[in-house]
Order: sequence, then C-alpha cells, then structure tokens
Amino acid sequence: MKCLLLIDVQNDFMPGGALAVQEGDEIVPVINKIQEKFELVVATQDWHPEGHASFASSHPDHSVFETIRLEGLDQVLWPDHCIQDSDGANFHPDLVESRIEAVFRKGTNPKIDSYSGFYDNAHLKSTGLSGYLKDKKVTEIYVAGLAADYCVYFSIKDALAEGFEVCLLEDATRAIDAENYQKAKTDMLRRGARILTSEELIF
Repeated sequence: MKCLLLIDVQNDFMPGGALAVQEGDEIVPVINKIQEKFELVVATQDWHPEGHASFASSHPDHSVFETIRLEGLDQVLWPDHCIQDSDGANFHPDLVESRIEAVFRKGTNPKIDSYSGFYDNAHLKSTGLSGYLKDKKVTEIYVAGLAADYCVYFSIKDALAEGFEVCLLEDATRAIDAENYQKAKTDMLRRGARILTSEELIF
C-alpha cells in the first residue's frame, strides 16, 4: 500500500507564524489535490509543551537559531512554536483533513526535540508511526510537508531505516534554508529515497 505522509502542515510554520517557512502555505493546495491518489493519508503534528527545552526562551543566555548541546545532542534553539492546544499548533485552515486517518504527535518530551515523525531526536521513544504503517501493510511512503531540511528530512531518514520505500514530493515541501536543503537532498538520495513532483505521480 502507498501512504501519503504529511509532516507538520501547521500554522506556526506558515508565513506569519512563529517559525515561518517561506512560501510554506503554497504546499497546501498541492497536498489537497493529491490526497485522493492515496489509499492512506496520515499526518504528524509538532506538539510542544510550554517551556520546551528546544525553545530559545528556555535559555536566557542564548539566542534564537543558536546551536547548543542539549541532552548530549546538538540542538538548534527555535522560537516558541507549536505549543500544545495553541492556534499555531493547529493544521493550516485550508488543509483538507477529511482523509487523514491518524495524526501522530511529536516533540511532547519537554527535554528532547523531535524532528522526525517516527522518533525523538535521541531515538529514545517511538511515536508509533512505523508500527501503524506496517500494520496497514504500507510499503511505500510519499512525504510532503514542512520543513524540507528538518522534519521532512529526518522523517525520511527514519522511514528508510524502518524499511519503507520513500519518495519526497518536492513541490509539496519548502525548506527553512536552501543550502541545508541541498545537503539534505543529497543525503536522502544517497540513502535510497526518490524525489518526484506531484505531477509525476502515476498510480
């Protein structure tokens, strides 16, 4: 089975949001258009408690986008974003949600960030996404969402490691940093991911 995996299509990652991805809102119509091609659509949702350790506001001696060591890992310090039950954590209002069968929340551990939809950054805890997809007999995952160089990239790495065939839908994602995305793209291809546009989906 082929699954469409939507990564963090949330208000705080859209233009005007707390951690805005340039042109992030442009992916929403693309996602809506392709959902009907898939038997299964699932989504992830960044879902941080207030005062999360990845927030720059939790580290008064450091600034936004600075990288520190946190729980033994490199951690970029982000603006406060996607706080549980906030409007910023909600999906974009134009996103068609009627076909989304399940939502997997991440970043709930206040001490460890979670870019991937499958595991936290320390790989200490699974979200349950891999097991869910395997129970559904999913073999191929098509990934869209935000941001290409962080949560999309880390989700794709974990999906490949879990044994799925993975394809990034490049016109249904946007990156925070173009240079970082090029590095991530090279690594995804090296690991065995495919990269297509939504127009190239032929099922």
